[in-house]
Amino acid sequence: MVMLDVLRLLIAVIVAFFAGKLISRLRLPSILGWLITGMVLGPHALGLLNNNVLDSGWFDVLESILECTVGLMIGTELIWSKLKKAGKQIIVTTITESVGTFLVVSIVFGIIFWVSQIPVYLAFLFGGIALATAPAPSLSIVSDMKTSGPVTRTLIPMAALDDLVGALIFFCVIAIVAANISTKEIPIFAMMFLVFLPVLIGMATGFVTGKMLQKAQTQKASLLILIGMILVSSGIGLVLNEMVLPTPVLNFMLLGMGFSTIFANMISQEQLGEIMKTMHPIIGVSLIVVILNLGAPLDYHLIFNAGIYTLIYIVFRAIGKYCGAYFGASITHAPKTVKKYLGFTLLPHSGVSLVFTGIAVSVLSTPAPECAQIIQGTIAAAAVINEIIAVFIAKKGFEWAGELNKAEKE
Repeated sequence: MVMLDVLRLLIAVIVAFFAGKLISRLRLPSILGWLITGMVLGPHALGLLNNNVLDSGWFDVLESILECTVGLMIGTELIWSKLKKAGKQIIVTTITESVGTFLVVSIVFGIIFWVSQIPVYLAFLFGGIALATAPAPSLSIVSDMKTSGPVTRTLIPMAALDDLVGALIFFCVIAIVAANISTKEIPIFAMMFLVFLPVLIGMATGFVTGKMLQKAQTQKASLLILIGMILVSSGIGLVLNEMVLPTPVLNFMLLGMGFSTIFANMISQEQLGEIMKTMHPIIGVSLIVVILNLGAPLDYHLIFNAGIYTLIYIVFRAIGKYCGAYFGASITHAPKTVKKYLGFTLLPHSGVSLVFTGIAVSVLSTPAPECAQIIQGTIAAAAVINEIIAVFIAKKGFEWAGELNKAEKE
């Protein structure tokens, strides 16, 4: 049975690969082909990637390892010598676009819910979910379309920081709401610790990896060390998720980011370049599986059932992201292209938003089931619609910034 499920996944990866190639011939990012393949082959359509596959223990382990591997794309770009120049700009812009999105969505829904006599606290949950950004889609465009330039250099470290800020704000909001409406107590400091825990694990294993890589004599040895330590890092995260923590909440992409940031700053740029050149095909396959897992649970039927809340959510989340990024880039005197186009690359959303929605629904289901239904229906439909639109817009953002195919030329 397991072998049959593995075969299903392999077929899905092959189909997604060729779908991405076909889409790229239309000068669109391959991720769009991968995402649509996930939806078409998922449990809500053809069922090749059915729930037996997606909910299986072996797939959960594989997905965690591959997410950790994708995190290398972020961490290996966080070189301290480069960040010293742009560090303040990146941190400030991350905070302004996250907080800006939270405020815009919360205020708009707060007014709507107040007029509609729906509990206003629900608006803050919408705002907390809205500020989450899924880094994998934009990172796949960076990799697939060989982008390079100020927008790309700003986006990659922001992809990691945005997840941290987003999770921090969301867990604070959900803890405050839960304390007021639920009998379940969610300690805020415990939630904040869980946000940073994967980064701390990654940093610890990354330090050990860096020491080992410093002594490696050949490229083959470096590669074996890296792959081995990715497995060790993921294994520690999986053990904590399954045996120590009450629910599996660790973000393995953040774990991979923390892991690779440390070792990337401990070895020479030449050695790092050789390692990443060899790892590129592995990261590419990892991205395909991660995006398939992102697309498979999305129910395309929700597109036809989307209501006015879904439309408002998508529009005002986009406004919050764009204006927040523009404001942060302006006050830090970022390049003009970053001010004008960075916001477009921050719109992909669904993966993290669905996780946050699940947490919110579990908190609301008993004390306020009607609110749980509103938030679940709205975000589920928005996840499907926004993800397809966001890929187009993110690609156009890089195009308008003049960064497509720049990496090849450089």
